[in-house]
Order: sequence, then structure tokens, then C-alpha cells
Amino acid sequence: MSNYKRYFSDNAKPVFITFVTYNRRNILIPNIDLLRNSFKYAKNQYKFTIIAISVLQNHCHMLIQSKNSNELPQIIRSIKFNFSHNISNDYLCNDITESAIKRGEKGVWQRRYYDHIIRNEEDLMRHIDYIHYNSYKHYKIFPKDWQYSSFKYFVQNNYYDINWCNFDDKYNINQLEYE
Repeated sequence: MSNYKRYFSDNAKPVFITFVTYNRRNILIPNIDLLRNSFKYAKNQYKFTIIAISVLQNHCHMLIQSKNSNELPQIIRSIKFNFSHNISNDYLCNDITESAIKRGEKGVWQRRYYDHIIRNEEDLMRHIDYIHYNSYKHYKIFPKDWQYSSFKYFVQNNYYDINWCNFDDKYNINQLEYE
């Protein structure tokens, strides 16, 4: 048994989260409506705000903020549970271990997820850039052309220019390993 522990803060700082499909299978975009419904399902159970998000084929990056940071594991569990419970059997993995079956897993998600509590404004901006740069990093698709992110919302609110794709800082962004 692992002794992995999460740090929880009493204040409601934003948290950067990455969660990944089992064996990095490309199942998220074909099931994007189910994933959106899974976020709605979790939002009906817990009070949190999605600040920024990018959904890729096999993983998702997001910045969320909850008034109760202790609920973050339940929020992620709720999203994963709803998605796994409602996904078509065609997307279930057939080669999961006996221990995974005993835990009720279906081979849809990796067990763990990555989280990082945002420390300051610079950290926040770096993570927002990373989230929106991800479509270019993985698929060479400019953020303005990737429909599964919050990039256009940030453009509408004058945070980014529509043609932003931080090439000047791409090496610093690419060195960040949040997956």
C-alpha cells in the first residue's frame, strides 16, 4: 500500500489538476458530451468553479477552485465515476488486472491524478498558459483552433490575443511536466 498523501489548504486557492485515461487510450474526444455531462454531474454534487480547461484525446488539464479544498478528491472521483459508469462498453478495457476488477475499475482512468496548488499569480499564469498551449504541444493545433479548451473564453475576456501561441516561451512551457 502506498503512503501517498495529498496536501490540503484551509484557503480556497486554485488547484491545477491533470487526469489521464487508462493506458492513455484516446477516448475523451469521442465521448466529449459524456465528459461534459460528468463535469455537470460533479458540479451538482460539489461547489467548484472551472477556471481553465483543456481536454485532449487521453488526458485533461484544468484549474479548479473549490470553497472546500478537502473536496477535491471527491470532485475528481465524481467526474471519473460518472464518465466510467456511462461510457459505452466499446470503450472499456479488457486487459485490466484482477485487483482493478476487485476495486470496481473498468479500465477507463488511471487511478491517480496530478494536482498542484497554485501559489501566486505568476504560478497561475504559467499554468493557464500550459493548459492552453497543450493542443499545440501534442497535436500542433493552435489554441484558437482547438475547440475543447477554455482558450476562446480567455480571448473574449482580453487575457489572450486570438493568435496567441506562446512560441517565445514554448521551451519553458514544454519543460513543465504536468502529465
